[in-house]
Amino acid sequence: MSDRKQPTPPMPMRGGRGRMMGPQVKAKNFKVSLRKLLKELSSYSVSIIIVTLFAIVGTIFNILGPRVLGKATTTVFVGVTSAQGIDFTLVGKILLLTATLYIISALAIFAQGFILSNVSQKVAQSMRSRINAKIHKMSLSSFDKTTHGDILSRVTNDIDTVAQNLNQGLMQVLTALITILGVIVMMISISWLMSLVTLLILPIAMFYISRVVKYSQRHFVQQQEDLGNINSIVEESYAGHVVIKAFNGEKETLKKFNNTNEKLYDSAWKSQFFSGLMMPVMQGLGDLGYVAIALLGGVLVANGSLPIGDIQAFIQYIRNFMQPISRVAQVTNMLQSTVAAAERVYEFLETEDEVDEPTSCTITKFKGRVEFENLKFGYDKDNLVIKDFTANIEPGMKVAIVGPTGAGKTTLVKLLMRFYDYQSGTIKIDGNAITTFSRGDLRSHFAMVLQDAWLFSGTIKENIIYGKLDASDKEVVAAAKAAHIDHFIDTLPGGYDMVINEESTNISQGQKQLITIARALLANPSILILDEATSNVDTRTEILIQEAMENLMANRTSFVIAHRLSTIRNADVILVLRDGDIVETGTHDQLIEQQGFYWELYQAQFEKVAL
Repeated sequence: MSDRKQPTPPMPMRGGRGRMMGPQVKAKNFKVSLRKLLKELSSYSVSIIIVTLFAIVGTIFNILGPRVLGKATTTVFVGVTSAQGIDFTLVGKILLLTATLYIISALAIFAQGFILSNVSQKVAQSMRSRINAKIHKMSLSSFDKTTHGDILSRVTNDIDTVAQNLNQGLMQVLTALITILGVIVMMISISWLMSLVTLLILPIAMFYISRVVKYSQRHFVQQQEDLGNINSIVEESYAGHVVIKAFNGEKETLKKFNNTNEKLYDSAWKSQFFSGLMMPVMQGLGDLGYVAIALLGGVLVANGSLPIGDIQAFIQYIRNFMQPISRVAQVTNMLQSTVAAAERVYEFLETEDEVDEPTSCTITKFKGRVEFENLKFGYDKDNLVIKDFTANIEPGMKVAIVGPTGAGKTTLVKLLMRFYDYQSGTIKIDGNAITTFSRGDLRSHFAMVLQDAWLFSGTIKENIIYGKLDASDKEVVAAAKAAHIDHFIDTLPGGYDMVINEESTNISQGQKQLITIARALLANPSILILDEATSNVDTRTEILIQEAMENLMANRTSFVIAHRLSTIRNADVILVLRDGDIVETGTHDQLIEQQGFYWELYQAQFEKVAL
């Protein structure tokens, strides 16, 4: 078994039914979210200023190219039409200058892209780190309001959208605006008359672009929504393929997928078609501009008012003028989706943290006396789950909590560990209200074994040692033996160093449960909580686990949430819950003898009890 330092295991993030990709909708509060995003970027203001300078240099040098190249055309034309011939030395110098301009422009654009990529990924890195930190600070009530899939979508899709669009959008908008201004200046310097003719195309182009963007955006939103739906169907089908096959649901699932796929096809082709119209129409408007400039330019050249090389340069400027206009329209859409994605990230980051009151009490080791006094709690304050709960638990007692689904069994344990705070009443441990402890200090005295066993991707040793990160190999093995899993681990390739995969599919459900029990044994808590901890093991293994649990629970206060009443027959006291209240208390034999609600539950699971 490896002696290397064990890493801190990652925070569990279980995928739910949330969509992996959300629709590109507009931000709810565009101005506020944009202001927050700009504030985020202000930390990189120096880099953005440098990027702007590179954009200006690169664009200006690129714009100067056609004008300089036009002089070469004029020189060749004059040489051909005159007796002096072509001055190839001058042409060579002009071409060399043109190449230099384009090379400098390319280097500036390369530097611009390099810096922007770094900035955008730094922003994404910061957002991911803050979301991960936020997850550890959030209260469970906040998790109740957000699906796992939605959180995952914000961490992946939304942050990636912000990063990619910042990288592409900032570069495009800077170069587009500078190009438009620079090209207009250069065209006016060649001929104000031809510039006026060209600019007449601008309102036509802008009107067309606005109409196309408005119409296509609706279909893009629908496309993303349909894509999210189809991803959800695929996710559910993959996760539940065993159930689908067991109930012969393949046809229904396929029908549902095909219907959604048809909707996706319909919205996708419309969105792509209408957005694809922009470029050919803009090119057509540009071609009309070429025709107008060719006619007008020909007249000006014939009159001797304009050199022929300037006509060539002007035509290139028309092409350079139309492209950034289309780019600005695309960046507008990109800005909407960027701000909407950033808004979702900021909404999550601004959710309420789990706040501790000032700590007034610290105890090194709990004795384990627990008191519940007139406890009332509801996830919704108007709908109480725990209505008036009172109970006194002495140190070292094994307390079983039973009752039908929704009676408040698990809720009671969550209140004990301050996953939620109760509305009224109090819970005391060793005479001290649990609100006088910090949450971290309070929970350090507990260990939980849940019905839904959670293991992370890592070695078996790393999963067991999660209960006590500084535990020695000897302590890990002792805990595994107490949980009756040491022999199983020794038979695995790699033993304690065998890596459990991401979905924990390379070990059985029962073996997963045994590892989590070993983890709790290693933690050696003052108070133990078992939530149907043996429900996923076979009968023989359950007997072994029960023996291990008896040793673990000796001289330690234990709360056992049980649905299988056979597992709690030897409990010191059984609390029978119904609709948030204790309706019966006593030992198993006492409750059976009363023939009350517990007796009815027991009768439902077993044959009639002879009295």
